[in-house]
Amino acid sequence: MRLFSTLYDQLDASTGTADKLEALGRYYALAPAADAAWATYFLAGGKPRQVVATAVMRELACRRAGIDDWLFDACYQAAGDLAETIAQVLPGAGQGSAAGLAEWVEQRLLPLRGMSPLEQALRVGAAWDELDAAGRFIFVKLVGGGWRVGVSRLLVQRALAAHAGLDPKQMAQRMMGYTEARATPDAARFLALLAPQDTPAQLSGQPYPFFLAHALSAGPAALGPCSDWLVEWKYDGIRAQVVKRAGQVWIWSRGEELVTDRFPEIVAQAQPLPDGCVLDGEVLVWHEGQARPAPFNLLQQRITRKTVGKKLLAEAPVVFVAYDLLELDGQDLRTWPQQQRRSALQQLLADGRLRLSPLLRGDTWADFAAHRATSRERGVEGLMLKQAAARYGTGRTKADGTWWKWKIDPLAVDAVLVYAQAGHGRRSGVYTDYTFAVWSRPPADAAEAQGVLDHIAAGQPAVPGALQLLPFAKAYSGLSDEEFKAVDRVIRATLLAKFGPVRSVLPSLVFEIGFEGINASPRHKSGIAVRFPRMLRLRHDKPLHEADSLATLRDLLAASAEAADQVA
Repeated sequence: MRLFSTLYDQLDASTGTADKLEALGRYYALAPAADAAWATYFLAGGKPRQVVATAVMRELACRRAGIDDWLFDACYQAAGDLAETIAQVLPGAGQGSAAGLAEWVEQRLLPLRGMSPLEQALRVGAAWDELDAAGRFIFVKLVGGGWRVGVSRLLVQRALAAHAGLDPKQMAQRMMGYTEARATPDAARFLALLAPQDTPAQLSGQPYPFFLAHALSAGPAALGPCSDWLVEWKYDGIRAQVVKRAGQVWIWSRGEELVTDRFPEIVAQAQPLPDGCVLDGEVLVWHEGQARPAPFNLLQQRITRKTVGKKLLAEAPVVFVAYDLLELDGQDLRTWPQQQRRSALQQLLADGRLRLSPLLRGDTWADFAAHRATSRERGVEGLMLKQAAARYGTGRTKADGTWWKWKIDPLAVDAVLVYAQAGHGRRSGVYTDYTFAVWSRPPADAAEAQGVLDHIAAGQPAVPGALQLLPFAKAYSGLSDEEFKAVDRVIRATLLAKFGPVRSVLPSLVFEIGFEGINASPRHKSGIAVRFPRMLRLRHDKPLHEADSLATLRDLLAASAEAADQVA
């Protein structure tokens, strides 16, 4: 554990890529394979499940430190991180543990799952007694499921490739699926990553690293003639690869989660594909006979269910829309030009067994802009522009050619900030996560809106049927650091009450909130759910009573539904 704690400290303390690579290199040179297997899992994005409730660790830390809950909460607000707070308040750090990371995870951490809270507290307390402050920090991070570290997956791949003497792209391929939740890291899997370059690959359902697109904000005029590009719709679903090898079908999400069991329809659709075939595309809910896919919130019901019943299969049927061919007859096609891969994909799917993403036609970029203008009513996010000569790269790179996502402009409303929560990491101690509300109806004037604020300031509950502010969205992105600090000062001056880490504030700020889509949602008090909300700007020019109302959101929802009906 000492070696891994030291690595974490070095990664956390450095902002330089070279320093991080050097630290990773030192670790891999010293760590046993079993420990390195788990370290690679955590560093590359593996998410440890929470095995001990936060309340158990908080209570235990307060008891051992001899402090009240309110003081722990104050420390937590200042630190912005639970593990750091516990590591700092605990007295009498141990000497550190000589046991390796694998032993700590497999023999001490994972067995905590399923124990009674009392037994968990005894085991956690014993671990804290043994560990030094750095080890306690790592342990709480892993036990609490709040693991984050300042290193990218790409950097881990580069460090491992250098350690093994391999090409980083080959390491990226080998690591696909390494952090999948059901695949336990061990020495054998780690050593397989380091195997010599000419070692034959095992036949499996392993996918390829995903090629990612860049955002196009200024329009496509600078990209040259549109004849050099393949243009498709940008779907709002789950990016996935369908792998067919050895008579079996695997489905992998972009997050490297194996989701085969959640989409039995796609497995059935892909079963006739030839062995040695890998498709890249999008999973969408698409009802038979409809001209457009269903909203993403319906797809979310399939994502969150590991067991899919008949009712859900009928209500949210999924399809796979393929737009790239990465392997055929066991041959890796990623070095083929985009146009050539597309032609091979069209031939493969000529019998209609799976949906093929259509190519859009146009003689000028203005023609494609006209297509893009119809995106929202078609249930898509805009256009994908794919360089005809592009190879299929790894990650968000331009070395192999380029994909661009030319998304539609967001929907937007003016909303009022009503709740705030402090951020994490470098934003700890600053309120950066906000909840926004709209009026239940347009206020008659500023005086009526002020009456609502007086009601809120007095701590009185909302009167049914009376004018009130209805929360509808949370957002934490879109402002600069200086803007966040300015808003933080206003929040601290207008705090009203706290609910755990969340603070209610006296409404005083109006923001323009942008979002990609809008849907009805009975789970939300407003009856509305929005997709990808973010702050577009702070509206110092707009008084509170001129912020938008629920009617504005309903109008946007109705317009979206009407446009969808016209397409259908």
